[in-house]
Amino acid sequence: MMVIVVENIPPRLRGRLAVWLLEVRAGVYVGKYSRRVREMIWNQVSEGIGDGNAVVVWSTNTESGFDFLTLGKNRRIPLEMEGVKLVSFIPKPGGEM
Repeated sequence: MMVIVVENIPPRLRGRLAVWLLEVRAGVYVGKYSRRVREMIWNQVSEGIGDGNAVVVWSTNTESGFDFLTLGKNRRIPLEMEGVKLVSFIPKPGGEM
């Protein structure tokens, strides 16, 4: 299983994702593909993302049972601690969360 969540991407990329994946909510695409196809789809996202941002999550044999990658500007960034991938927040200017 894989899930791609996108924000602020060009309509052309939305259409491209809809060819391969089911859009279950606005900007949320799901499907079940091999590693090779997942990487091909993610490559298309990285080439067409523009000023938007995206995350892809897929099932894999890790402690948490999944892994993920991100693209574009976002306050959430991946952080690996002792082999477990977590999400950290970049503080807003002024020190607010």
